[in-house]
Amino acid sequence: MPSFVAIDLGATSGRVMLGVVRGSRIELSELRRFPTSHRERVDGGMRWDFEEIVEEVLAGLRIAAPARPVSIGVDTWAVDYGLLDADGRLDGDVRCYRDPRTIGMADRLRETVDDAMLYRLTGVQHLPFNTLYQLLAEPAERLSDHTMLLLPDLLAHRLTGTIGAEVTNASTTALLDARSRTWAPELTDRTAIPASLLPPLRQPGDRIGALLRDIAERTGLRDTPMVAVASHDTASAIAAIPASGEDFGYVCSGTWSLAGLELPAPVLTEQARLANFTNEAGVGGTTRFLRNTMGLWLLTESLRTWRVVDRDEVLAAAADQPEFVSIVDPNAPEFLAPGDMPSRIARACARTGQPVPDSPAATVRTIMESLAMAHAVTLDTAARLAGRSLAVVHLVGGGARNELLCQLTADACGLPVLAGPVEASALGNVLVQAQAAGARGLTRLAATPLARYQPRGDRTRWLEAADRVGIR
Repeated sequence: MPSFVAIDLGATSGRVMLGVVRGSRIELSELRRFPTSHRERVDGGMRWDFEEIVEEVLAGLRIAAPARPVSIGVDTWAVDYGLLDADGRLDGDVRCYRDPRTIGMADRLRETVDDAMLYRLTGVQHLPFNTLYQLLAEPAERLSDHTMLLLPDLLAHRLTGTIGAEVTNASTTALLDARSRTWAPELTDRTAIPASLLPPLRQPGDRIGALLRDIAERTGLRDTPMVAVASHDTASAIAAIPASGEDFGYVCSGTWSLAGLELPAPVLTEQARLANFTNEAGVGGTTRFLRNTMGLWLLTESLRTWRVVDRDEVLAAAADQPEFVSIVDPNAPEFLAPGDMPSRIARACARTGQPVPDSPAATVRTIMESLAMAHAVTLDTAARLAGRSLAVVHLVGGGARNELLCQLTADACGLPVLAGPVEASALGNVLVQAQAAGARGLTRLAATPLARYQPRGDRTRWLEAADRVGIR
């Protein structure tokens, strides 16, 4: 059976997966899992340990070698990048999007490009860490005679020596024209970002190239090329959603929650801009019309603060807590940085006149209800802006394992939630590779088993809670 390697990097953990095509199904097995945590420097800046990530990926590829895979694909989180110098070497560290250096960059951009113009061109929601703002925070000399490679393209370069930018991830930078899906010269002309910084674009399914000789020798993969996939992990995840028709919404649940719709074209209206929705490229010319919401990061940071290892035990305790005691806005700026998340949640509750959670279980209940509420509000708004009606919500990614979150999302949306696949990004990664190799009958992975959650009760109380904290 043909097999394919998916390198799937999330902002918390990375995986090297083997996908085997058996008829109309793809069977995934995990070869290696490793943390992708960032580290803080004395100057307060945050960096990814890119060299450690490379070594972990190589270790996973060595495990994959006996399967003689057809190709390798890589997807990662968006917006972060490395700069190659004129000799093709990585110049400096790979900064983390949580690095505070982008503070004030949006105001700096508004001196030459206002928010409305930026949205008409790129359709990208305003996030303080967008690639555009990160580049504006770079010293000018770091941008001349350099090439920017987003993280999946940087890893592909390390493995193959080729330079390019895959379009689904490029569409998150706020530098790509949302209609033409080419780099937007209006932005490079109006900013200090040189057009020469931006590499040639490639599409999902394009061949990237053969592994460098030393990489092939270190891994044992001497005849296995790399193929471009939907290299933004959310784009890969959406490609694997087992859905048909147009009446579904999705939530890609992980460190972030990305909730929205799959559309044939971007929605670039002023209403969409004011609602802070993004239009990102998807597989097959589709548009991912969605909004980023702070996701399970709130839970992960809380568990880290408490030094709790058993996530399932805390979630079970949270399920027994009273409903609707306190709700917070997950997108509040104070939740972005690492740190003592429970204390921040407590302060947010106190500030809005709500009871302060008095235990880990109560805090986790607040987190889960807040995320579910944000999912519902985002999907309601997306459907209204796109003129769609929804009959079902697909929840994919790591959050699909979280039964409490899935059930609360169904309750908040007033719609059935189909949970799974968990490894949606890796599945979408393999799917694009398999289709590029000529496989047929794999569209949407219809045979994927799903868990179904039916909504309980009247969702009015959810809408009232959203109004109470001002996010609807």
